[in-house]
Amino acid sequence: METIFLTSAYLAPVSYYAKLTHYDKVVIEQHDNYTKQTYRNRCTIAGPEGEIALTIPTEKPHGSKCPMKDIRISDHGNWRHLHWNAISSAYNNTPFFEYYKDDFRPFYEKKYDFLHDYNEELRELVCSLIDLEPNVTYSEEYKMEFADGEVDFRELIHPKKDFKLADPEFVAQPYYQVFDTRNGFQPNLSIIDLLFNMGPESLLVLDKGHAKQQ
Repeated sequence: METIFLTSAYLAPVSYYAKLTHYDKVVIEQHDNYTKQTYRNRCTIAGPEGEIALTIPTEKPHGSKCPMKDIRISDHGNWRHLHWNAISSAYNNTPFFEYYKDDFRPFYEKKYDFLHDYNEELRELVCSLIDLEPNVTYSEEYKMEFADGEVDFRELIHPKKDFKLADPEFVAQPYYQVFDTRNGFQPNLSIIDLLFNMGPESLLVLDKGHAKQQ
């Protein structure tokens, strides 16, 4: 039995979902100190001119540190409208956007208080759509030491780290992307890039994307 520890993430990248596919147990951290410019509140999608980062604004916590589970989403900047417009514009011509859009749209219409709850409901939706059933639990405290068979990936899947160096067991598998003739294949984008382009075949791509399975 192998257990992986991950942070909560907003529409996490493909490598994150490859972990959900291949580890026996997944522990999602909720007691880590929240930090900005991570996948906790940010995802990356493919636009016609290249990658687009979408960031959820959060309310500034009291004090310098705040656990992820207590981070509140801000209504600043009409972000829900902007994110949904960006997603719709980027993926309107993909093979499966029409099929899945009604599943995602409510997340950009309903107000959520806490970022962790929002991220997790989106993750559960994505898992159900790609027929993925990970064994997920949530941390009860912040763990510093790990036993054999436990892997700490909480800060390794990160937008500012090269996934090829930080996560060599993940092998990005090329798949059809709408803008690939213009921009080439863009690896390890948000899981919605894979889902909207490949639909039910997304799970096959995830299965092939793990070096342990090669």
